[in-house]
Amino acid sequence: MSWGHERTANWEITDNAYVSGLKEDLGFHGNELVKLQTMYTIGAVLGQLPFAYLFTKLPMSWLIPFMDVAWGIFTLVQYRATSFAELAAYRFMVGWFEAAFFPGMHYIFGSWYRSDEIARRGGCFYVGLTLGTLTASLIQAGASSRLDGVNGLAGWRWMYIICAIITIPVAILGYFILPGTPDKPNKLILKDKDVQLAKTRLERASHTIKEEPLTWRTFVKVGRNWKFWALLWVDIFFWNACINTSAGGYQLWLKGLKRFSTSRLNELAAISPALGIFYTLFVCFASDLVLGPAWAITVSHLWNIIGLTILVIWKVPESALWFAFMTTYSAVAMSSVLYGWINSQMRYSPVERSLTLIIVNTVAQSTTCWTPLLVFKTVEGPRFTKGYSFVLANAICLITLSHVVQFFIKREERTKARGGSVSGSDSADDSSNLESGPQETNVIGKHDQKT
Repeated sequence: MSWGHERTANWEITDNAYVSGLKEDLGFHGNELVKLQTMYTIGAVLGQLPFAYLFTKLPMSWLIPFMDVAWGIFTLVQYRATSFAELAAYRFMVGWFEAAFFPGMHYIFGSWYRSDEIARRGGCFYVGLTLGTLTASLIQAGASSRLDGVNGLAGWRWMYIICAIITIPVAILGYFILPGTPDKPNKLILKDKDVQLAKTRLERASHTIKEEPLTWRTFVKVGRNWKFWALLWVDIFFWNACINTSAGGYQLWLKGLKRFSTSRLNELAAISPALGIFYTLFVCFASDLVLGPAWAITVSHLWNIIGLTILVIWKVPESALWFAFMTTYSAVAMSSVLYGWINSQMRYSPVERSLTLIIVNTVAQSTTCWTPLLVFKTVEGPRFTKGYSFVLANAICLITLSHVVQFFIKREERTKARGGSVSGSDSADDSSNLESGPQETNVIGKHDQKT
């Protein structure tokens, strides 16, 4: 959770800095904010590609911390930016070194947890991400009110320094607390008996442990699997159904009210992600224990749709706009549900699971390199009529496609139960029962909650 916390605090820096003096200090006057977000996304998309190969080759307990240390360094140097071009270059590098983190953490979760428990574990991790967003606002509020002008630096510049001071030590800590995978475990925290216990319980759930090399045959097998293509489209709709969380609309709206100081504005900006903590825990636990993935996604995005509908209408009482912005983080509450779903459907092969996570996340995220430039132009904020309408349409498509995918998965499971052949991968694809309840107590050793 702490890892996700520092990660997302850094994600949100630019939005908070933009309304805290960065715009004026660097002379921004057009769509620079959305362009900075796009540069970050391009770096993250391109940076992910090598990890389809590296996830099964290198110990995850070394790979992710190494990338995070470099990521923290580029977080730091953003404080010295004096132009849009310089800051854009830093944002690209931040995205590049951040690339492995999100799919990497979900690859780790998929290496240890069964399909009926992975959403809860991922949800606890994702709470750290929403907590990081909340903290970014509070840190910026403190920096604006107490550090503005100290040593000749504006408050928004101190924000980058503070986040780097948090990031680098946490990244180093990762060498000692990340468990790795059962095939390449972190022996600093896991004993052989812990790893063997984990392997045994996963094998009982038809989960393949041995990590195989990535070959061209792997690409062919993944490409022939209908689930890969279906879940790819689900993820594309998901990424575009939640870009309202990073568009800065809430902060721009607060600033446009012209009744709050910079520090107070950032304090208020923390409310929406704070509610996101509740949304995330509710949706992820409900997915594992009651609803299953498709209905958990539905609950999450029905709440998002209510808020988006109000934002599209816009000419409503101010209290209604407050309510609408408070629903924003329900859009990402089901993230761990979706990536847990992908993990469980590809659990028969670690290398295919790694490749699927990377390709699905890369392609889906790459669409957000250009969609915000079209529908969330900074100069059109905070109303963003085109943007909120676009996100609303994607949320509806996400819900619909999730149920279609679940229907065909359940039909495939019934066919297997009758002894029929299963389409998809030509490897031993023993698809998980996504709607199953708790099966056994989750124990991978006393260190399992550290992920």
